[in-house]
Amino acid sequence: MKLPTVTASALLMASTALADIQTRAVTFENEGALLQGTLYFPKDHDGTPLPAVVITGAWTSVEEQMPATYAREMVARGFAAFTFDFRGWGKSGDLPDGVRFKESPEAKTSDIRAALLTVATLPEVDASRINGLGICASAGYMVDAVSGNPLVQKLGLVAPWLQDETIVEAVYGGKEGVAGLISVSRSAEESGGQIIPAAGPEGAEGVLMPIGGYYYEADRGGIPEYDNKWNNASWESWLTYHPADNPQRLDKPLAVVHSESAAIPQGLQKFLGDFGGSVTTQWLEDVTQFDFYDNPEDVTRAADSVAAHFKNN
Repeated sequence: MKLPTVTASALLMASTALADIQTRAVTFENEGALLQGTLYFPKDHDGTPLPAVVITGAWTSVEEQMPATYAREMVARGFAAFTFDFRGWGKSGDLPDGVRFKESPEAKTSDIRAALLTVATLPEVDASRINGLGICASAGYMVDAVSGNPLVQKLGLVAPWLQDETIVEAVYGGKEGVAGLISVSRSAEESGGQIIPAAGPEGAEGVLMPIGGYYYEADRGGIPEYDNKWNNASWESWLTYHPADNPQRLDKPLAVVHSESAAIPQGLQKFLGDFGGSVTTQWLEDVTQFDFYDNPEDVTRAADSVAAHFKNN
């Protein structure tokens, strides 16, 4: 992974941008649970309703990770931004039956729809100019949540993980590997859930992501707010979720930023090949999946691209 080059002037600009942002906590309900979110907007906001972006992050993530990073970038570009913890994660309430740490595409899509409804009621937000931004795994959830949704004007995706059955089998050990994980999922479901660490040092056993990098590094995504847990009951809902299929469901103008060096670019290529709507794409060279989460140069380029898309009439 390439290391970012940070100059003194860049650090000063970043500190200034952070100082120019204010936040307020926002709570909302979905399917009987209380969800915790955060609205980001300019510190000198004069009360004029702003265009808004609802931002969601990678699987197992909480709002203080990559969603907060992109929220600050969106505020610096003239938007209000909203992040939140999904049910069963971070500060938000549980899924039904007290389930937590379950990667449920259906539940997370429902939570995004509820967040969009909430954002449309906030006084800082222009309800006629709401956009969605999905990063990594939540790209598929965001596509599902905004499709046919009259509250949303445009969609942006950064490093989207858009899988289909072929990609799932390639990533998770073929048909046998997928079947084995689904068996693990069903056993965990029957026992009320089986929780394992989400991230650990490279080569660790019994860990969802034994790969080091973003989730395990304290100065990156390994922050105190991160649950760092995974419920093995997640596997069936995740492996049978194929957001690369049926892109025709998306009825919003789309902007995508990805890289051939990031995760499963072939999923995006399939999605775009069958997508008949308006789309702007930017392919960056030699940018890894984790670079898109917090590397200053790559985050800036991705944020510039999606913000320009949201502003383009």
